[in-house]
Amino acid sequence: MTIRLPGAGGTLRTYEPRTEPLAPAPGTPFTSRTVFSAAHVVADPFADVSPDSPAAVDWDATLAFRRHLWAHGLGVAEAMDTAQRGMGLDWAGAAELIRRSAAEARGVGGRIACGVGTDQLTGGSLARIRAAYEEQLAVVEEAGAQAILMASRALAATAESPEDYLEVYGHLLRQATDPVILHWLGPMFDPALDGYWGSADLDAATDTFLEVIAAHPDKVDGVKISLLDAQREIDLRRRLPQGVRCYTGDDFNYPELIAGDEQGFSHALLGIFDPLGPLAAEAVRVLDTGDVKGFRGLLDPTVELSRHLFQAPTRFYKTGVVFLAWLAGHQTHFTMVGGLQSARSLPHLARAYELADGLGLFPDPKLAEERMKNLLSLYGVNQ
Repeated sequence: MTIRLPGAGGTLRTYEPRTEPLAPAPGTPFTSRTVFSAAHVVADPFADVSPDSPAAVDWDATLAFRRHLWAHGLGVAEAMDTAQRGMGLDWAGAAELIRRSAAEARGVGGRIACGVGTDQLTGGSLARIRAAYEEQLAVVEEAGAQAILMASRALAATAESPEDYLEVYGHLLRQATDPVILHWLGPMFDPALDGYWGSADLDAATDTFLEVIAAHPDKVDGVKISLLDAQREIDLRRRLPQGVRCYTGDDFNYPELIAGDEQGFSHALLGIFDPLGPLAAEAVRVLDTGDVKGFRGLLDPTVELSRHLFQAPTRFYKTGVVFLAWLAGHQTHFTMVGGLQSARSLPHLARAYELADGLGLFPDPKLAEERMKNLLSLYGVNQ
């Protein structure tokens, strides 16, 4: 059986789908790396809402996907940008997601960390930004989850100097009950975060970021770096205080960063580990045995898919993530909160299908093929 897929210039090409999945099975907990998957939310396709309405979430399907990740040993990074935080999911929806997912994690013994931001604000004074962060931190801590201090659009718009970042983050770290993860999200993921840490010069920004950590090393479990620059992450990783972890958020270079070198390695908190969950888990278990070559052999072939999903404009990678979840049978539809299923072109989605199928990511390749053909027919592509 073959399928006709759209390519460049309006052409159609023939692709022969895979017939057998890789089907990695759940296994033992990881021992060498701490690994989080930043998980997506599943929209309610029957909700009568507009793109400007509050998100209508299918809670059953959303929590089922998290159980899928936990079953394979992955931690869940909840209410992050993969969950369309600030791109369809508002703070009220994120707070409910945090509470529901944290309760589910307790029930199954899953690891969970949750995003803390300021998205209930559009701007304001530093005092209002601190208060917004505090409100969200309280929700996460009351839910019993680890906090991830996310970059703030409001702070990026309001801060006038690196000292403003030092003041806000220092205040929050002093208040945090347990060590947190600090998240540095680059402007390729969110253009409103350009110049974060008080400078568009990344070297200067890095110095400020490290100054925040150095002042409160006992309150920082680790840092998540999402700049899509492997060498910059490595350089920063080597400057972290003893005991502070580096969680790679680099969806372009994650195999080499997780594998590490003679001076250290990165743990992981990645959006690409949403569609790659079972395969990523298997690769980390291979790495746990000390088999770096085997780990790279499993994970290196996935980079082409990841770079495709995260290509510019990178912030729309969520569309490909949800699309693959639909093809894989984790949800019954390709509908997203905020209507973001329309954010990527048909050729982009077709290539994502082809790459994911080639990796054996679909538990039921026939189902994925049928769903891909149904989508193509809606665009006028006859088989």
